[in-house]
Amino acid sequence: MFANVTPITDTIGVEITGIEGSRLADAQAAARCRALLDMHGVVVFRDAHIADADLVALSRMLGDVVVAPVGGQEKHPEISAISLDPATTVLASYNKGTFHWHIDGATDAVPQKSTLLTALEVSEEGGDTEFANTYASYEALTEDEKASLADLRVVHSFAAAQLLANPDPSDKQRAAWARVPTREHPLIWTRRNGRKSLLLGATAAHVVGWPEEQGRALLDRLLDWSTQPRFSLRHHWRRGDLVLWDNTGMLHRAVPYAPTSPRLLHRTTLIGEEAVA
Repeated sequence: MFANVTPITDTIGVEITGIEGSRLADAQAAARCRALLDMHGVVVFRDAHIADADLVALSRMLGDVVVAPVGGQEKHPEISAISLDPATTVLASYNKGTFHWHIDGATDAVPQKSTLLTALEVSEEGGDTEFANTYASYEALTEDEKASLADLRVVHSFAAAQLLANPDPSDKQRAAWARVPTREHPLIWTRRNGRKSLLLGATAAHVVGWPEEQGRALLDRLLDWSTQPRFSLRHHWRRGDLVLWDNTGMLHRAVPYAPTSPRLLHRTTLIGEEAVA
C-alpha cells in the first residue's frame, strides 16, 4: 500500500512519502502502520497533512485511544495540542518537560502503547523531535552487562522529570507534582513475546536499594548509551508531517524552542496493552 518506504537508519525509523492523510484512515493502512512500528519503532509520513478527524480515525484503528483528561480539543477530545503558548493549551508549562528524554506514562502500571503526532505549525529554530531505540540499545549490551542489570528496579516520578525543566519550583508546583503517584518498574522491560528494552528517561528517579549517587550514575550512563547516534534519529518537522512511534520502546524528546514559537502539533495517544514486567 505504501510505495515509497525508506529506512532512516539501520536501527530506528522508516520514512514514507507520497501518502495523503485522508488515505491513512483505512484498515489496510492501519495494519501496515502496525507492522512498520513493530519493525522500525518510528514511522514518518512526510507532508501527509492529515485532518483531525482522520487522525482520530487512524488512531482508533491502531488501538484504544486516550481521551485527554485535560486540554483535549472540543470537537475531538482525543487530540491534545502541543505548544508552549498558554493561550493554546493549559499544559503549556508542562510541555517544557518534553525537552528531556522520556517515555509517556512511565509513572503508570501500563505506559501508553503508541503516540501519533502531526505538525500544524513548525518552529524556525529548534522544535525537532529526537527518538532513541531502547530495544536496540539493550540488545547491544554485553551478556555480562545484561546479567548485571537483570534484577534492578527503578522508581519513576513525575517530579523527577519536572525538576529537570524547572529546578526551582514553587511550593504550589511541588504539591501539584506530588499528586502524581510514583511507580516502581524493572529497569529491563520484558514483553510477553520475549522482547526486552531498557526503561529509562527523565522520570527515572533512583535505583531501588542503591545509594543515590551510584544509582544516578548508572541511569545517566545507560541513558547516554541508549541515545547515542547509532540508536537514535532526529526528525526535522515540516508542516503536514505525521509521525507514529512505539512509546514503550522509543525514548523521545523535543529539541528546545522559544515560548514565542508558532510550533503547534496535534497528538493522539493509544492506551497501553501490556504492563511493565
